[in-house]
Amino acid sequence: MSGVNDGHQDVDIDLGGLFRAIWRRRGRVLLATVAFGGLAFIGANLMSPEYQGEARLLIESRQAEFSGANQVQTQTADSPFDESGISSQVQVLRSADLIKQVAREMKLYELPEFDPTTNPSAISDVLVMLGIKKNPLDLPPEERVLKEFQKKLQVYQVEKSRVIAMQFTSEDPKLAAAIPNAMAKVFLSLQSGAKLDSNSEASRWLEPEIANLREKVRDAEAKVADYRASSDLLLTGESGGTFATKQLNDISTELARVRGERANAEARAENVRTALASGRAVDSLNDVVASPMIQRLKETESNIQGQIADLSTTLLDGHPRLKGLKSQLQGIRTQILSETKKILGSLENEANVAQLRERQLIAQLNTLKANSAKAGEDEVGLRALEREATAQRQLLETYLARYREATSRSGENAAPADARVISQAVEPTEVSFPKVLPITIVAAFASFLVSCVVIMLSELFSGRALRPVGRREEEMFDDEPLDIQPAVIQPVSETVTRAVPEQAAPIVSREPVVAAAVAKEPAEPEIAEPEEDDFSIASVADHLSADDVRVAISVSPAGDEGSVNAVALARMVAEEGRKIVLIDLTGSACPTRLMAQTADLAGITNLLVGEVPFTETIHADRLSDAHIIPQGDADPVLAMRGIERLQMIIDALSNAYDTVLIECGPADVNAIRRVTRARDTKIIISAPAVGNEEIIELITGFGEAGFGEIVLMTGTGYPQPGNSGRRAA
Repeated sequence: MSGVNDGHQDVDIDLGGLFRAIWRRRGRVLLATVAFGGLAFIGANLMSPEYQGEARLLIESRQAEFSGANQVQTQTADSPFDESGISSQVQVLRSADLIKQVAREMKLYELPEFDPTTNPSAISDVLVMLGIKKNPLDLPPEERVLKEFQKKLQVYQVEKSRVIAMQFTSEDPKLAAAIPNAMAKVFLSLQSGAKLDSNSEASRWLEPEIANLREKVRDAEAKVADYRASSDLLLTGESGGTFATKQLNDISTELARVRGERANAEARAENVRTALASGRAVDSLNDVVASPMIQRLKETESNIQGQIADLSTTLLDGHPRLKGLKSQLQGIRTQILSETKKILGSLENEANVAQLRERQLIAQLNTLKANSAKAGEDEVGLRALEREATAQRQLLETYLARYREATSRSGENAAPADARVISQAVEPTEVSFPKVLPITIVAAFASFLVSCVVIMLSELFSGRALRPVGRREEEMFDDEPLDIQPAVIQPVSETVTRAVPEQAAPIVSREPVVAAAVAKEPAEPEIAEPEEDDFSIASVADHLSADDVRVAISVSPAGDEGSVNAVALARMVAEEGRKIVLIDLTGSACPTRLMAQTADLAGITNLLVGEVPFTETIHADRLSDAHIIPQGDADPVLAMRGIERLQMIIDALSNAYDTVLIECGPADVNAIRRVTRARDTKIIISAPAVGNEEIIELITGFGEAGFGEIVLMTGTGYPQPGNSGRRAA
């Protein structure tokens, strides 16, 4: 190990060596495992067995069932018990008073199990004598039993329910079952007693209050009666109204009726008067037609007209008989007119009488209004007294109802506890502790793991489990003295070196990582082609995914051919389940043509100019799950003025995507410096069909610029559809 460190060579952990070391010492490991397993087995069998019993309570609202027609029906629905209410009941079950009552009833203080301090060990006596430990016998027996009881008791709420479980552990299986049942019984008794105490206290408090309220109600009702009599506010028995109010209502009704009759008589008289004044026939008026005298005159008139009509056919108009009949007809009509005037006079008299009656009623109404106003003022005080009497009466009735309910619940079994036992504890038949077989297995497995860890740590600290990574650089050049100046250094394994005259020699690993070195060699070297799949697109995609590369810049010295490989790289990374976005910074817009739906989409130039928002420049690839920010259609000169915003855009995209790939086309080192300020950004040289000299020159330039890691992607070994499982880009 020291030799490796002195040579400053990287080392790795030899996992195979670690397992071989464990296998060589398998006897010791097996012996330790068996020994500790046996000790655990013996120790578990020597322990005193403990048994566990469990009882369960359901917390619910419970009311006693009462019979009788006059019994107030109580609500049968369960009262809501929230989490805090159930937790409170758990604390009641763990309370010291409840435990002490159970201990007294079951005489637990007589059992050595619940008072182990009565037979202390020698070590305990020594500690007490030295003052290190407090003498447990100084505590009262009840406190010692309580402390031991709480150690063995476990009370908890069953998740998402109103069930409380009580578990008790004891060396005696009968006690393990009897104690939870006794606790449940005491708990139910305490709750029922608390309800009975509440009802008794309510009854004792209500008795004097009811007696006091009865006196108040009697006084209030007496004041109402005295005030009513002194103010002459006598009740009529109809809707609680007074005599003055009823009389006022009656006169108002009579006044309305008289006014209606007067208006009707005046209208009828006016109708007859108008008919007489205009010479209209009055036989169409109801009042005239209804007169018996008019009816008889009309009949006589009709007979005379009939006779005149019969004689007119045989006699001349000057005949004495016709003249006599016409004279009689005129007399009849005069009588009809006279009778009509009498009817008119009768209607006018009726209207006058109604008017006189109306005046009398108005005078009476005014008098009653004055009396009613005074009665209204008196009723204000009366209503105040009545409200006070009503309030006292309602409060008395409420107290009486509650008193009857409280007294009915004061009897034995009248107030059941708000809980019931749903599962009583039964005497356990299996030991809860210790579990011999699980303890033995766990102890044996733990000893096996500890033994293996000790062996591996000893191998690591001794250096036997460490191996060097790669070979020394002096061995790579066949012991030829070369002056190597590193331009870009990256840890690699299985390197293959080549040198060219007065050029930089690439140090290329089979992983998609490149390290470059500048070598001066007078000999004429030859450049070997890399093996198949060394720098393929698939290898670079796997490298980006494995190393979780966030930002990568692709340089394509071959132009569009290299940009096509960058598009294929983005699609392969997307197929591996990573979110990737490609930014097209090429001059030819080759990635945009290959990935975008149309060529006129807004892109990076529009974003740099500030013409469009950020989200309108990101588009989906038409052949994969990758995204692309196309070149855009803005003025490139204006876009270059905002090139400083590009780094902020890349940082924002790296927060949203797993990988951000910037395709720059055939760009040089100076152009890449303007794209990113981070020297740890991964540089991908997409160089299909590019000479080694140009590749070496690019690697050297990026190394001198300070970029830390360069990946070469020649496109060799690009997977075709159907033979590698990848979709063709």
